[in-house]
Order: sequence, then C-alpha cells, then structure tokens
Amino acid sequence: MKTFKKVYIEVTSICNLACSFCPPTERKANFIKVDDFARRLDEIKPHTKYIYLHVKGEPLLHPKLDQLLDISHEKGFRVNITTNGTLIAKNRHKLLGKPALRQMNFSLHSFDGHLGSTDREGYLQDILSFVREAQEHKVIISFRLWNLTQDNEENFRNRRNRQTLEIIEKEFGLDYKIEERVESGGGVKVADRVYINQDYEFQWPSLTAPEDDGKGFCHALRNQAAILVDGTVVPCCLDGEGVIDLGNIHQQSFSEIIESDRANNLVEGFSRREAIEELCRRCGYRQRFGA
Repeated sequence: MKTFKKVYIEVTSICNLACSFCPPTERKANFIKVDDFARRLDEIKPHTKYIYLHVKGEPLLHPKLDQLLDISHEKGFRVNITTNGTLIAKNRHKLLGKPALRQMNFSLHSFDGHLGSTDREGYLQDILSFVREAQEHKVIISFRLWNLTQDNEENFRNRRNRQTLEIIEKEFGLDYKIEERVESGGGVKVADRVYINQDYEFQWPSLTAPEDDGKGFCHALRNQAAILVDGTVVPCCLDGEGVIDLGNIHQQSFSEIIESDRANNLVEGFSRREAIEELCRRCGYRQRFGA
C-alpha cells in the first residue's frame, strides 16, 4: 500500500486575492462540506498522517474551518495550512488551541503579488500577533517569500522584501539580515519553531507552457497526492486545474485511484527520470529536483 508524507485536501477553490504569480482557477467556486471532508479523511487514513489544507483557494475563507480541524484531530491527522495571511485576525479563534494544527505557512509574497495591497506593516503585525500566541501552542511557523527573480526586477523586489524582512527582524530581535543567512530554496530558523524561506518565483504548470524533453524527477504520487474540492484526485499540489485527473473519490476509493494504471505509470516514469504526463513536461518546478 502506498503511503505519503502528505496529502493535500483543497477545502475551497475560492481566494480573496488575485496575485500575479497565481493563475486564477477556471473551476467552479466551491467550499468542501463538513461531511465530505470527514469522508475524505477516512479514505486517506491508511495512506498518511499529515494533511495540507491547500491546493488553490484561501483556506481561511472556509466558514467551518474550526470544525474541519476538530474532525482532523478526532481522526488522528496533523494539519498544515498555507495561507496568504490577510484573514488571520478574523480567524485566529478558529485556529489557536486546536490540537490538530501542526504548521502554518504564511505566503508573504502575496502582499506584493496582489495589486490592491496596502499597509504592509498592519498586514504583518496581524500575522505576528497570531504567531506570538501560536508559539505558546507549539505550532510551527513558516514565513515564505517566493518572489525572487533573476532578471532586472530582482533589485526592486529585493527592496520590497527588505521592508518585510526588517519587520520580522525587529519582531524576533535578530542581529543579522535574514537574506545573509538564507539561501534560495532553503530556510533559516529565526526563533523557536519559526522559519523563513526565500526562493525564486516559479511558473505554475500549464498545458500552454513550453514543453521540454521530459527528463527529470518529481515526488508526485511518491510522497504526496492531492484532492481538489470537487473530489478529483491529482498527483501533486501544483495541478490546480485537475489536468491529470486520476479519478474522483465520489466514484472510486482513494486507494483504488492511486493504484490505477495512469497513477502507476506516472510514478514508474519518474523512477526512470522521465515525465510521462504532458503537464509534467510543462512544469518548471520539476526541474528543481534535477535530472
């Protein structure tokens, strides 16, 4: 039986921002029902202990997020949430003290990625206020700035990132500049259970993106899988449109879907360092794992 380090469960396809780095979904706007969420946990229970409430969409928009966390705890799962952070003040009461909550990932690049963003300091102070209390509950915090570029815009983006990093440095009393310690693709610990990662912006995989020779490796269906809000199972968290539709858990069990011919062919292909699926051959993220 296949086991995964994590399974992504999309709880909504709706987002409250329109970031330049994140293509809008063409799928129907939807929120997962509490009963459906519980059934999905039962389906994946033999395969993982860790779930991520994210693919597309902003998970803090879900009106019953606290119930989802309670059900996750009842069924023995540890939960990781990736959020743009803009709704943290309104939702902190749904998160703090929930035993299932293992990690919060804050995509800080969302502030500069969204054209209408204002008040950087207020945005960050809401997040930092949550982090102070979350540390008491032993929640892991990851701050992400995944917006570096290798062209002439880099200096401009670095200046904006510096404003964000200065606020974090002041909050945690750091006597160094974070970017001097962190390498692209890696992270640095800035406090107990608090980390920051900087990395280069990547292009979401798309069938309209350039296709390469397909050489390389990916962890899709090897250490992760994902279930979209409508029940579609896909190999990874980057297939936000359900292009590699392996099946739907409303028609088949999760266990059957991940052992299908299409699923096994994808895994066996990457064992040979070969991308079988067209979308994978158009995914720049795959190249990060080397040939």
